[in-house]
Amino acid sequence: MSGLKNLTAGGAAAALLLASGSVFGGPDRVKLPASYATAFVLYNTIDRPKNKDVRFFYANPEAVEAATAGKPAPDGTILIMETRKAKLDAGGAPLLDANGRMMAEDKMSGVAVQEKRAGWGDAMPAETRNGDWDYAMFDTKGALRTDAKYAGCFACHASRAERDYNFTFNKWVLDGKP
Repeated sequence: MSGLKNLTAGGAAAALLLASGSVFGGPDRVKLPASYATAFVLYNTIDRPKNKDVRFFYANPEAVEAATAGKPAPDGTILIMETRKAKLDAGGAPLLDANGRMMAEDKMSGVAVQEKRAGWGDAMPAETRNGDWDYAMFDTKGALRTDAKYAGCFACHASRAERDYNFTFNKWVLDGKP
């Protein structure tokens, strides 16, 4: 999530303010739903050959229902990005399945959550706000990563304001997938 080069000067300054810890909404209010892998909709999978990982994208059923009806992501929308390392061959290259897609390890290596709640944006200054979205990253045991650089989430997602501050879900909706 490194979109600093895409930011305006004001956005870059806001990102620096966030990085300093001066103003922040708080990842502590974003929770990792324990049953997301079975209760949410897996709407996209992206191979990342450079990183040698595979990302799995989930949305809660309420967000998918709204998207199917042509409505914007509602209050309570939860988007999850689960990352898994790719299975590698003896030479360190990612193993591919019959469809040419990278094969992922069974165990996740990390998970990020983007959650939208009414009023959450009020905790952020207007120049850094991503609507009412907030972000959190979790380790493989589901514990909040306090060492994560959350300012990068806000800065990168700011480049997608016209898509409700997300990269994959609104693209999936715009492509007519729900």
